[in-house]
Amino acid sequence: MFGKAGLGGLMKQAQQMQDNMKKAQEELGSIEVLGEAGAGMVKITMSCHHVVKRVDLDKSLLGDDKEMLEDLIAAALNDAVRKVAEKSAEHLGQVTKGLKLPAGMENMFG
Repeated sequence: MFGKAGLGGLMKQAQQMQDNMKKAQEELGSIEVLGEAGAGMVKITMSCHHVVKRVDLDKSLLGDDKEMLEDLIAAALNDAVRKVAEKSAEHLGQVTKGLKLPAGMENMFG
């Protein structure tokens, strides 16, 4: 299927893609997303490595019932996780953009 030159080129391309993927993964640690709930009354800032950096609660929520506040925090956290997944797929998809991958492998990395 591949000649020596073709296989060598494919291996070189695979190594380059692996190096680029590693770099992109490292870059994700510095990219942050903002998850929100309750019309912005609860905000969670999270890195694309799923590290929660900040939690911001509107002062008006502090007097409300505990269960509602817990629900809003959970919703904001879930929003942040969803945004991390989207941003990560977008960022990692840039690694394989323009590569000539074999049929069926185009969408494996993002």
